[in-house]
Amino acid sequence: MTAPLIAVRDLAKTYQVGEHAVEALRGITVEIQRGAFVAVMGPSGSGKSTFMNLLGCLDFPTSGHYTLDGEAVDGLDADALAQIRNRKIGFVFQQFNLLARATALANVELPLIYRGAARGARRQASRAALETVGLADRTHHRPPQLSGGQQQRVAIARALVNDPLLILADEPTGALDSRTGLEIMALFQRLNARGMTVVLVTHEADVARFAERELHFLDGALVRDESHAPDDAGVLLDKLGAAA
Repeated sequence: MTAPLIAVRDLAKTYQVGEHAVEALRGITVEIQRGAFVAVMGPSGSGKSTFMNLLGCLDFPTSGHYTLDGEAVDGLDADALAQIRNRKIGFVFQQFNLLARATALANVELPLIYRGAARGARRQASRAALETVGLADRTHHRPPQLSGGQQQRVAIARALVNDPLLILADEPTGALDSRTGLEIMALFQRLNARGMTVVLVTHEADVARFAERELHFLDGALVRDESHAPDDAGVLLDKLGAAA
């Protein structure tokens, strides 16, 4: 069997708040295979966002082990974690986090600039990423000239431009209306069908049903891990179009 892309064992995170220790994660053990589409669910304060931050190498665990693509990352320093983020992980956020005065193309280029890629290579890769998300004709538009769904597509293109192993999406439909959110989930499903590993945080059951696996967190613990046949967002979009 192929080694998992993500393997965490007894992962824990404790925050010190004044004189009190808050256990945000309590001994999480889970594996995620390459090419999986996983939804991380739970109420506010359940630990799901902390888990996402650790998977994204944005924070350090208090204890436990985390292996990404066969590399143990739980003991690495901040600089080494930043290199892993830039090489292996693409991030998508609820609020898009785009530069308002930069074009869609310039926003997508940013990770490649940080990586030191040559200008021509940056432009070529960024145009290809925008084409992947259906925005080849919006390269010179700035975020205020784009709809919310288009802005999120630009953010997804930015996440893809470094050819990462993993996409981490934090409430990617939270700022969108239901139909536009469905379009974004259809895009994630298409990317996943091409082999991209996708892990998204959501509190919405209607969003999680498009993943093939759900991890449910409560009070810092993984309380349920279930797999199922995902709903097809594209089919639902077609039905909405037929009913319109």
